[in-house]
Amino acid sequence: MNTEDTTRVNKFLAHATGLSRREIDNAVSAGRITINGSPAAMGAQVGPDDVVMFDGKPISPQQAYTYLMLNKPVGYVCSRRRQGDTPTIYELLNPDQQRLKAVGRLDRDSSGILLLTDDGDFAHQMTHPSFAKRKVYEIKLDRDLEPLHQQMINDYGVTLEDGQSKLQLERLSEDERWSWRVVMSEGRNRQIRRTFAALGYTVTRLHRTAFGPYTLEDLASGECRIASKL
Repeated sequence: MNTEDTTRVNKFLAHATGLSRREIDNAVSAGRITINGSPAAMGAQVGPDDVVMFDGKPISPQQAYTYLMLNKPVGYVCSRRRQGDTPTIYELLNPDQQRLKAVGRLDRDSSGILLLTDDGDFAHQMTHPSFAKRKVYEIKLDRDLEPLHQQMINDYGVTLEDGQSKLQLERLSEDERWSWRVVMSEGRNRQIRRTFAALGYTVTRLHRTAFGPYTLEDLASGECRIASKL
């Protein structure tokens, strides 16, 4: 077989399924993947005539990845199933887009840029802490942020149950201290809300305007558009 016509099994399946290569490697180790009826070995090569099966289901190569940018409105969850009467972001998508997976999450009460894709490697690179992707949010608090608390968050961080949380804060207006831009490279669950709550504040609005190189620009709330891999 000409090696120029083959692809490593983890790359082939990541492309076809949207899972990350690490997830595929774990599936190979667990014996869930076969090539021409035999368990796949780590690093195995897949050719154009090979039959690859994942959990007993044949996998066909996907021709191209899809990258979608959504301006998520408040009141929607990022799961595929409704939580009670709360709608999901997938109700905002076309049927052919509903196979895509959200890259990270925004909670029900948050809005702004959300990426969806079937490219598992891309999702991993955008969300894993080791890649430190920059995220920008605009927030509003229930009251003015005290200068001492601003300095604490910026310079020292706030201790949460899952570790120290340090954010970069910028005032959105010189006339008020309850409206802020937050820049961070982490992505722990509800980190911004928990950071301010630890100091006695409630975040009343949280809107993400940038995720890595992607920005909302003029995308309206509830609307989505195809993006390119940057």
